[in-house]
Amino acid sequence: MENNFIQAIADQLQVSPTQVSNTLKLLEDGNTVPFIARYRKEMTRGLDEEQILIIQQEYQYQVNLAKRKEDVLRLIETQGKLTEEITRAVQNCTKLFEVEDIYRPYQQKKKTRATEAIAKGLTPLADFLEGCPRNGNLEKEAQKFLNDQVLTIEEALQGARDILAEKVSDQADLRWKIKESIEKYGQLVTKEKKKHNDEKKIYKMYYDHAERLTWLAPHRIMAIDRAEKEKVITVSFKYDQEYLIQYAIRKVTRKRPTIALEQIELAVRDGLKRLAFPSVEREIRSEMSTRAAQQSIEVFSMNVERLLLQPPLNGKMILGVDPAFRTGCKLAVIDPTGQLLKIDAIYPHPPVNKRQEAKQKLLALLKQYPIEIAAIGNGTASRETEAFFAEVIRENHLNVQYTLVSEAGASVYSASELARAEFPDLHVEQRSAVSIARRLLDPLSELIKIDPKSIGVGQYQHDLPPKQLNERLDFAILKSVNRVGVDLNTASVELLSHVSGFNKSIAANLVAYRNQNGKFNCRHEILNVPKLGQKAFQQAAGFLRIHHGKEPLEETPIHPESYEAAKKIMHELGITVLGSEASLSKIAKADRAVLMQKTGLDEYTLEDILTALAQPLRDYRQQYDGPLLRSDLLTLEDLKPGERLQGVVRNVVDFGAFVDIGLKEDGLIHLSKLTKEKISHPSEILAVGDIVEVTVYRIDEERHKVQLSLID
Repeated sequence: MENNFIQAIADQLQVSPTQVSNTLKLLEDGNTVPFIARYRKEMTRGLDEEQILIIQQEYQYQVNLAKRKEDVLRLIETQGKLTEEITRAVQNCTKLFEVEDIYRPYQQKKKTRATEAIAKGLTPLADFLEGCPRNGNLEKEAQKFLNDQVLTIEEALQGARDILAEKVSDQADLRWKIKESIEKYGQLVTKEKKKHNDEKKIYKMYYDHAERLTWLAPHRIMAIDRAEKEKVITVSFKYDQEYLIQYAIRKVTRKRPTIALEQIELAVRDGLKRLAFPSVEREIRSEMSTRAAQQSIEVFSMNVERLLLQPPLNGKMILGVDPAFRTGCKLAVIDPTGQLLKIDAIYPHPPVNKRQEAKQKLLALLKQYPIEIAAIGNGTASRETEAFFAEVIRENHLNVQYTLVSEAGASVYSASELARAEFPDLHVEQRSAVSIARRLLDPLSELIKIDPKSIGVGQYQHDLPPKQLNERLDFAILKSVNRVGVDLNTASVELLSHVSGFNKSIAANLVAYRNQNGKFNCRHEILNVPKLGQKAFQQAAGFLRIHHGKEPLEETPIHPESYEAAKKIMHELGITVLGSEASLSKIAKADRAVLMQKTGLDEYTLEDILTALAQPLRDYRQQYDGPLLRSDLLTLEDLKPGERLQGVVRNVVDFGAFVDIGLKEDGLIHLSKLTKEKISHPSEILAVGDIVEVTVYRIDEERHKVQLSLID
């Protein structure tokens, strides 16, 4: 049975069964996904984190499916109704819903019209109708079943029809036929309710809308679900019900002439309209919503991952600005390590409107500290504050730039126990200014402190199932942290708790040990940390960095288990200084086959070690665009259709991408304006944080909206 699971997963992922079975064994042995992806490539043949996660999830699904098949076969057998045909049908199922549909006729039912008719002894009459009798008299047959509970012939026939109706509606193959017909050819129809609360006409496009199910995009399904939940619209399916009814009648009669045809037709029509159609429609709606939610979770996860992997601004002193009107703009100066140097506030906007004083205070701050970049939060008063900074820079010819930083979740973090512990003497808004500055300095270290649901890069996130969303976002964080690695001597508890093999308890113990005993000089020293055993060390060690420690290899992602092989490679190639020009040249010319033979390494591990020796301090995040820095302001009036601009992608959703081009509202690049090629999702072209050159496609001055295009 397990081999069948493995083959099914291998076919789905288009990988070999050996890759799947090796991965499952590694997972079973307690290895984490990041560890397997990075340090066991020889066994997985280079599978990445996402593929390993799918293997893990699909295997669990197959296990659950097999367990349910066993249960269903056992339950049917206890009723004495199990046949070879049913066993075969159940064993051939590849989805849980198929198993449930086969089991449906054998389930213990609550009180229904059919169960009442059965209790009255009308099952033989229903069987008589289903047998399609050619001759005889229906009324005389029905007369046999009259008693103190069944008083008339019509009551007897009605009861028999009820039994037959439920039996027909429970047939698995008929339900699958209905489902296939609706999904392939059906439409989802939405209509406006007479009384509703949609003043802003958010759901206007769904007031009178019909669309083929095959064309319905996930984000539109989410919108329809929400509009229905808010009682703005009604939702129904449109499909050829009569065709399916006639199909079911032919299935029961097998086209045989019968005196019971009218009764059969009545029973089948009732069974489908009252039972099967509504039931299958509910199933389809549920599956559509689940798929749409899954798509939204994937998009959210992808956006969070790219936000976490934005490159840090190393070595920069940054001014963080939390803008506001009435309470002023809170300022926080941080040094290149993220330490707070200065807190202040200015009031350049109404109602206080101390603009001249604000300019003088800002200039004094810029003179006191060598600040090159200001990080302005993108919330209330952000564009007015941006205009103020641009004015000060222009008037004083300053060599300072600014950028807008998403402040989503900053207030949540600033009011948290974590923020209060670090800055007990600061107000919430002042802590926000520090957080905004640190988001620019090192996005991963700062954003890791915030619930990812508060980061603001999702779509319909409040409609998503919390458990699945949290699990997927946690995985995105785990993947990001371990791809980057952490500095063992500076990383926070929050960052360390996401390292492969660690949890919050181990991370807290590690930081407490570090505070008490001073910095770590080698990776093996962490084995002295309480509750941190050999397994946790094995899983975590390669993702921990120690700069200027006893062992130069500990600045790299090379795992301690490969130190001996790495040193042998260095000796063979004559490498003395990691990352030097001479080292790069020697590694480029190295004969991989010879090195594999001499070290016993596989091709994957060898290549990873050579890359680490060539670029020991390489940051995984360097491959992505850094922040887009500006020194002047753009207004809607400045724009003309056809104009080319630079912008930074703030959010990627199913229907396009939102791009910050320096206006109050982000511009939208619709899916149709991303490329001339056919794509299934905007994420194939863009990701959060990308710097892009766009063309202004259309300007809606009334709504202050700008449509952009990537197509020249």
